[in-house]
Amino acid sequence: MTQSFETMTSNSFRFPESFLWGSATSSHQVEGNNVHNDWWDWEVRGLLRERSGMACNHWNLFREDFRLAGSLHHKAHRFSIEWSRIEPKEGFFDPEALAHYRTVIQTLRAEHLEPIVTLHHFTLPIWLAKQGGWASAKTPNLFARYVKKVVEAIGQDVTYWMTINEPEVYVFKSYWLGEWPPGEKSYDKSYLVISHLLKGHVLAYAAIHELSRALGRKAPLVGIAKHMSIFVPCNPKSWKDRMATWLRDTAFNHLFIKALIQGRIFYPGLFRIRLPHMNTLDFIGLNYYTRDFISHKQGFRIPNIFGDACPVHHHPDKRTFNSLNWEIYPEGLYHLVKDLWKYKLPILVSENGICTNDDSQRIQFIRDHLTALSRALREGMNVIGYLYWSLLDNYEWAEGFGPRFGLIEVDYSTQKRIIRPSGHFFAEICKSGKLPL
Repeated sequence: MTQSFETMTSNSFRFPESFLWGSATSSHQVEGNNVHNDWWDWEVRGLLRERSGMACNHWNLFREDFRLAGSLHHKAHRFSIEWSRIEPKEGFFDPEALAHYRTVIQTLRAEHLEPIVTLHHFTLPIWLAKQGGWASAKTPNLFARYVKKVVEAIGQDVTYWMTINEPEVYVFKSYWLGEWPPGEKSYDKSYLVISHLLKGHVLAYAAIHELSRALGRKAPLVGIAKHMSIFVPCNPKSWKDRMATWLRDTAFNHLFIKALIQGRIFYPGLFRIRLPHMNTLDFIGLNYYTRDFISHKQGFRIPNIFGDACPVHHHPDKRTFNSLNWEIYPEGLYHLVKDLWKYKLPILVSENGICTNDDSQRIQFIRDHLTALSRALREGMNVIGYLYWSLLDNYEWAEGFGPRFGLIEVDYSTQKRIIRPSGHFFAEICKSGKLPL
């Protein structure tokens, strides 16, 4: 009989020796001075509350940051390569930028950290954004060209590649709500962008595998970083709430993965997409943060088809939240891993973290989520690693520098790093593979 989440003891389970313990960052959020991408352009134009500026100056301080990660017994680090640095002008690939990221990978290896490389984490080169970005039919091929250049130049010490980070979040924020660059609200554009992101992944997947074979390298493992949330109906007795919840779960949590496995996707009234290849995932990256209660009070037509998330304090049950008012729901990590396991692919928790000014809350968050994750491993699900978001406090996109996610505190005025108690707490787990009482 499977133990319940509440009764599992933390000292009776040891994670596998090969488990990838670590943390994650993304280029624009930590590097600083990414002057050639569309987010920087938005910032300069005053369309966001705060500019990224130097961010964490990770571009110059990455060695120090990776030494700290190594000292905390991390075994892996996920980071992203900034496309706009590699190709600041169309067709020009900057050898100095490629050399920099090669050094980043070598530094990770020297600190005994497995590099997990993300190739697209929300930002686009300005030149490409001006051509339509992911709404342009040319972009999947341009993305594949960039990926080939990166893999050929710096990929000899990389096994794990993540082509695209949170594709459905990108589409929802940038083309459905219009809150992120390019700030459009268009169902037609949303459809085009999701189809082009799918094709971009497929082409990148093929390029990474083909180049690795041609260059005599170790077989790579290629996946995506897939954002997933727990969705539940606000009123379980309402068929509209249940339907909107099902539609959200289907479209936001599973559409992209199913398309890459099946080589096609078809949902009446939503998507009809065919891809050139099927089975283009070697593993699934899971980014998990929260649970939403879904209500539906309008007709089932675009853009109201997915209903609305209820106000966060609507339900009477005792609930806790991070500083962005996202509910903290540890059991959700177990349920989503179980849900993903039906695809029979290895699962990497590629992001899971909390923004809070109370570090004791962060410690409890890590403990509870890893307890939930240990339940999935006990039940035989193939989870290969856990990467906390984030190694450092960073620039949280449209939210600016306010939210504090880091295991390591950053004083943005001095760029001083201070390891939080939660960083040391997580370090002991990474070292022992066991959860403390």
